[in-house]
Amino acid sequence: MATIIGGIGCSHAPAMAGVYDSGKTQQAPWAPLFDAFARTQSWLAALRPDLAIVVYNDHLNHFFFDNYPTFALGIADSYPLADEGRQKRDFASVPGDSAFGWHIADRLLAAEFDPSICQELTVDHGVLAPLPLLLPYPWTVPILPLAVNVIRHPLPTPRRCYRLGQALRAAVESYPDARRVVVIATGGLSHHIHGPDFGYVNPAWDNDFLDALTETPDMLTALTIQDIAERAGAEGVEMIVWLTMRGALPPSVRCVERHYAAPALTGLAVLALEPTTATEG
Repeated sequence: MATIIGGIGCSHAPAMAGVYDSGKTQQAPWAPLFDAFARTQSWLAALRPDLAIVVYNDHLNHFFFDNYPTFALGIADSYPLADEGRQKRDFASVPGDSAFGWHIADRLLAAEFDPSICQELTVDHGVLAPLPLLLPYPWTVPILPLAVNVIRHPLPTPRRCYRLGQALRAAVESYPDARRVVVIATGGLSHHIHGPDFGYVNPAWDNDFLDALTETPDMLTALTIQDIAERAGAEGVEMIVWLTMRGALPPSVRCVERHYAAPALTGLAVLALEPTTATEG
C-alpha cells in the first residue's frame, strides 16, 4: 500500500526562482525564507519519498480562458517546462509516473471527482519555482501534477479542495505497491497584483491561515472564495490549493517547519506537516 508521509505548503512566486537562479538566496531579505526551504528539503530527504504529488495552479501557460478545467491531472512520464515568455530555466523536464497517475485518476473518478486528464502537460512556475528547493536537481523523484483552477471563475470552493485532498489520500492508499508519497501544494498567500490595490499583502491573515490550516482546517472550509479574496486579495485565493494538501493528511499533524515572510508583492511561506502517526510507536 502506498502511504502519504508528509505534506508541504509553499509559495511559488516567480521572484523566488529569480533569486535562486542568480545565486542570491543568502542575501537580505531572502535568506531566512531559503533557509527554511533548506531545512524542509533535509527533512524531506530523510523521509525518502518515492513520488511527489504537486498541487498547483497554472498561470495561463498551459491552459487558457477558453479551456480552463477546474481540476486537471497530468498523466505522463515527463513534464516539459512551459514557455512563460522569457528564457526557460536551466532544468530538464520533470519526470512523471504514468502508471501511478492512471491509478489515481481511476480512484478519483470513483470518488466522483472528474479531473481533466492531460497526457501532455507543461509545468510553469507554479511547479518549478519551489520544486528545486524541495527536491534537489537533477530530478530523482517523479511528480504527479494536479492543477486547480484559481484563475477562471467560477472557482472550486475551499471545501471542495479539501475534499479533493481527502479523495486523493484514499486513492494513494489504495495503490497496491508500497510507495512513499509527499503532497506539495504551491501558491501565494495574500497578494493583489492589479488595480488600485496593487501590492496588497495581509500578514495577519496569512498567519491566521497557517494556524488554522495546521490545527483547525475545517474552519477554513467554511469560507467562500469571496471571503478569502476580501482578506487575501484577488490573487490570494491561490491559498485554496493548500487545502487540498491538508485534506490529504490525517486530522492530527505535527508541524516540522514553518516560516513566513513578505519581502516582495506576496506573502511567502513554507509549511511542512507530518502525520503524527508517522512518529508514534
